[in-house]
Amino acid sequence: MFEDDAVPVEKIDRNIFLTTVDWIYNWGRQYSMWPAMFGLACCAIEMIGASTARYDIARFGMEFYRASPRHADLMIVAGTVTHKMAPQVKRIWDQMPEPKYCLAMGSCAISGGIFKSYAVLQGVDEIVPVDVYVPGCPPRPEALFDGIRKIHQMVRAQSIKTVRWYGKEK
Repeated sequence: MFEDDAVPVEKIDRNIFLTTVDWIYNWGRQYSMWPAMFGLACCAIEMIGASTARYDIARFGMEFYRASPRHADLMIVAGTVTHKMAPQVKRIWDQMPEPKYCLAMGSCAISGGIFKSYAVLQGVDEIVPVDVYVPGCPPRPEALFDGIRKIHQMVRAQSIKTVRWYGKEK
């Protein structure tokens, strides 16, 4: 290295930063979540509305809903889940790779809503673990975004060494 090639100290101070593996890993995961398209009832209309230019779900790193659960890491259950449909919901959840999250959107997904019937599941958390509940009938896109922010907070708070999928093959 020649003396003329030396980098001035003030340039080094402006261009080097320190961080942790957890922070950079979680930052990347937070802004590249891939939700599975899983609208079941009227809440799906609000979920689709959240994807329009007016609400712009892409701001949260969720540009496209994935048609295949194998390409998704967030399942948004929006609407009523019947007992007949429950095995398929569970199968889609099981096909999603780790790390994965579940967001229950709307009263019907959370507790069966107004449908106290033998045919309706009284909450999707009976078959899959739910990370965030978004109440409402149907919840507005702003409420969905609040739920997504809570998922982002969960992702940011995780450490790669303590999450359930790290070292799972060992």
